Amino acid sequence: FCRLATRPSVHVNMAVGKNKRLSKSGGKRGKGKKVVDPYSKKDWYEVKAPSVFTNRNICKTIVTRTTGTKIASEALKHRVFEVNLADLNKDEDQGFRKMKLRIEDVAGKSCLTNFYGMDFTTDKLRSLVRKWQTLIEAHVDVKTLDGFYLRIFAIGFTNKRTNTNRKTAYAQTAQIRRIRAKMMAIMIKHATTVELKDLVAKFIPEAIGKEITKACNGIYPLKDVFIRKVKVLKTPKFDSHKLARVH
Repeated sequence: FCRLATRPSVHVNMAVGKNKRLSKSGGKRGKGKKVVDPYSKKDWYEVKAPSVFTNRNICKTIVTRTTGTKIASEALKHRVFEVNLADLNKDEDQGFRKMKLRIEDVAGKSCLTNFYGMDFTTDKLRSLVRKWQTLIEAHVDVKTLDGFYLRIFAIGFTNKRTNTNRKTAYAQTAQIRRIRAKMMAIMIKHATTVELKDLVAKFIPEAIGKEITKACNGIYPLKDVFIRKVKVLKTPKFDSHKLARVH
């Protein structure tokens, strides 16, 4: 004789409205909300480059309209734009440089920018590095006359002497040190005696690079000498009159 144990039946009563899939009103939630296009609350502003560049209108930027304590002009300030120098000066030969411009002030529907840095494109930098030559780099921290603190990076490569048949053009360590010292001295001389807008005007035609090549010719011939990169470390207190002069 075998006896089967029977489990007592359990009835579960679920509370109505707790499970969204079971409740009748679950599918209708949020039906009455009006869909508002987020772009209807935004405005477009024109971004202006400094007068040192040929093309002044860089692009347009978007921002939410002033509502309550959120002011549109404050949201726009200190936005950084990276623009190719070929577009700024309408010259394809300058396409290997990237300029950084930062919004400093807003006038009407125009955003006034100032120089905020410079860099090389990766493909240009890679194309310069070759075998059988020495790469020489130097960098300095300088302060311009109008109070901008910059870090300037220079790059250069040794070149073969004209009266030699040697395959390589390697410089000795002592020569590299002397060339680097010359590079730093020339960069400091150019940066500390002018304002930022005048210094940017020197970067574009590569005036500093040409002077370094000429000055170092007696130590070791150089080629492809460029100001590779510029970083803005610290900016002075905002002055609307100085910005107006830049534009």
